[in-house]
Amino acid sequence: MKTIVLTGGGTAGHCTPHFALLKKLSQNFDKIYYIGSENGIEKRLVEEKGIPYFSIPTTKLKRKLTLSNLKIPFELIKSVKEAKKLLEKLKPSVIFSKGGFVGLPVAIAGHKLNIPVIIHESDKTLGLANKIASRFALNTLTTFSDTAKNVDNGIYLGAIIREELANGNKAKALSYYGFKSDKPTLLVTGGSSGAKRINEAVVKNLDKLLMKFNVLHLVGKNNLTGIKKEGYKEVEFADMQDAYAVSDICVSRAGSNTVFELLYLKIPTLLIPLPKDESRGDQIDNAEYFYNKGLCKRLFQKDIDGNFLNSIFDLYEDRIKLKDNISNYKTLIANDKIIEMLTRV
Repeated sequence: MKTIVLTGGGTAGHCTPHFALLKKLSQNFDKIYYIGSENGIEKRLVEEKGIPYFSIPTTKLKRKLTLSNLKIPFELIKSVKEAKKLLEKLKPSVIFSKGGFVGLPVAIAGHKLNIPVIIHESDKTLGLANKIASRFALNTLTTFSDTAKNVDNGIYLGAIIREELANGNKAKALSYYGFKSDKPTLLVTGGSSGAKRINEAVVKNLDKLLMKFNVLHLVGKNNLTGIKKEGYKEVEFADMQDAYAVSDICVSRAGSNTVFELLYLKIPTLLIPLPKDESRGDQIDNAEYFYNKGLCKRLFQKDIDGNFLNSIFDLYEDRIKLKDNISNYKTLIANDKIIEMLTRV
């Protein structure tokens, strides 16, 4: 009997790629379990998929000098112990991690128990958790070719894509959101937690945007404003198959998973990467890569005031050129290769 444990969390981007693999995983493994954090967003998302979910305590390194960082080694030891107990109970044949600080203790515990660990990094540079976890992994799979060169056990396979996202029905989605079909639709998304500055810019420029577009605004958890205007729909989360189907252009953060989905669906996008003082700078690296290849427009958050509206109008004007560039860019989809590797291991 073959069992696989999936892990990763902290943001939706650390768990939703697993969902792209679920159908084929279930054809190759008898049991699928998920280990996540106690209160992370991945808990709700995974349980909605009907996957048995187990939690462990986790800790996250704060990217500034703070006394609380001194607790991290002790908290990590506790997390590894709890993960080890779970793995001894679940007895997986292999562990597949998408990173985040819940993935690290699971990878370490798996290594201690001689369970093969495979990890996958979505971004252009390895996150800190995956950088450490790679030392305990059999292989570190990467979305970008250059990333694989910077880790000893790196293998470039490409992006994990939820291919079913291409099956949306635009007419049905327009009706669902109450949009008129005589206007193009702008999708705005800031990720699972939302993006405060982007949300504020949308509200500030909403009336002018609505003169040209329907606006589907994914504001993130607990960020609803209550604004009700014709052609504007705000939601915390959305069925992304519907959201993408209805969209002509998009404004987005620059997390790799989302960007590759947008490229796969050929949706012209304005990327506003999370700034370095709020992250490790991975989204800036991602945005630079795609922008330099002519696959998107880019706006830095520090320039959002006064440039947001014009950047969106420029995006719409250049949408045909961007679509052509995207069509000529080959997105390497890793789904089948990852399934093959996990099954072989």
